[in-house]
Amino acid sequence: MSWNKEGQQVAGVYLGAYTVTGTVINSRVKYGGKVQHQVILDKPVTVFGRTADVLLIDDEELITKPRKGMMDVVFEQQA
Repeated sequence: MSWNKEGQQVAGVYLGAYTVTGTVINSRVKYGGKVQHQVILDKPVTVFGRTADVLLIDDEELITKPRKGMMDVVFEQQA
């Protein structure tokens, strides 16, 4: 299984307390070798009084689900 999950629908537990689902828009290998994903959430979540619609989630916090009937999503990089 590849570490790059860009375009995949995922579910996970953010900070060990907030269950989230969304689509990975960026995957990266952090210093030290751990993988982290930037996820656009299907439904915004309020964490410590702030509402977020995009989160950085470590790979070990995710449970990956395949997309049904959808092509890979292509994201344009912002200049």
